[in-house]
Amino acid sequence: MAEGAYVPITIVNDAVSKGAVCLDGSPPAYHFDKGSGEGINNWVVHIEGGGWCNDVTSCVWRKDTHLGSSEKMEEQAYFAGLLSDTENLNPDFYNWNRVKIRYCDGGSFTGDVEEVDPGNNLHFRGARIFVTVIGELLAKGMQNAENALLSGCSAGGLASILNCDRFKSLLPGGATVKCLSDAGYFVNVKDISGAQRIEEFYSQVVQTHGSAKHLPESCTSRLSPGLCFFPEYVASEIDAPIFIVNAAYDPWQIQNILAPGVADPGGSWRSCDLDIKSCSPDQLSIVQEFRTEFLKALSPLGNSPSKGMFIDSCYIHCQTETQETWLHNDAPLLSNSTISKAVGDWFYERSASNKKIDCSYPCNPTCHSRVFDARKYPGIFL
Repeated sequence: MAEGAYVPITIVNDAVSKGAVCLDGSPPAYHFDKGSGEGINNWVVHIEGGGWCNDVTSCVWRKDTHLGSSEKMEEQAYFAGLLSDTENLNPDFYNWNRVKIRYCDGGSFTGDVEEVDPGNNLHFRGARIFVTVIGELLAKGMQNAENALLSGCSAGGLASILNCDRFKSLLPGGATVKCLSDAGYFVNVKDISGAQRIEEFYSQVVQTHGSAKHLPESCTSRLSPGLCFFPEYVASEIDAPIFIVNAAYDPWQIQNILAPGVADPGGSWRSCDLDIKSCSPDQLSIVQEFRTEFLKALSPLGNSPSKGMFIDSCYIHCQTETQETWLHNDAPLLSNSTISKAVGDWFYERSASNKKIDCSYPCNPTCHSRVFDARKYPGIFL
């Protein structure tokens, strides 16, 4: 039996007249697989990931890729895991309307700059894309939504946090609306050289994209807009219920936030970055400190059952889109629960406790640890 299915792309051509366009000015896009039966009025809207661009140089590079132009996107997207249409592979959401929004703005759907420099033709319009695509989905039936889940992976997971309450405000008042962030809880910590590199980077992203006006005002009224791109500073203010799926040892964060190449000119972290099993005792100690900082950054979510989390000790980035980590006979487990069950229990309020936090590495034998090398993608990541 196939564990996923290919779903064709839909280009939102009329978005161009609203200026809701990708970095290169092309229209945005999504993939939509219609629900059925009891799921016909339920919606999963999942946002694609792929880092950010923080200045003109990186955004110019990006606009000639599928992360900056719908003209470069593949025609089909593979739906598995949370987006699967097979009951035993996705029991709580299989018959829902399932949508994947393509990511082509480089600012986690927060940017909005009216002016376009004719020299580089860059459009920073992520916030407009989000509202326009949701508007099209409303017209396709989401205006009748009874349940809706905004989710995303990586930069898309961050977008699902930053746009969570906006998503809720666009949906019918009677709908149950919740948000799920997969590998999107990026934390503000110093790198191994002591530099606040990710803080500086996010500050540049927010400035380049004109994101400040679309970040939660409850945060920007007290902190600099760049800090309000970090989930830890906005999480406590989000009204809608939210669930965080994240590895405490997310390799993207270890490779780009904790030990980026620029902070490791001698390359001593190279093998540790690629595979946690290759870390020296000293490096592992620093990685364990990163986990402590990561868990501390989750504390603003508090103890409300509406704020859930599944924080495993795997060395992996994104776990809801792939079948083997979402729900499989050897999927990662926490308290005997798969990610699929934990998310379903939280959404349908079947559990009094929705907080699952793993013991520290290497304690969990059910982990899938993938070798993940962010540096193969210049211009997409840090």
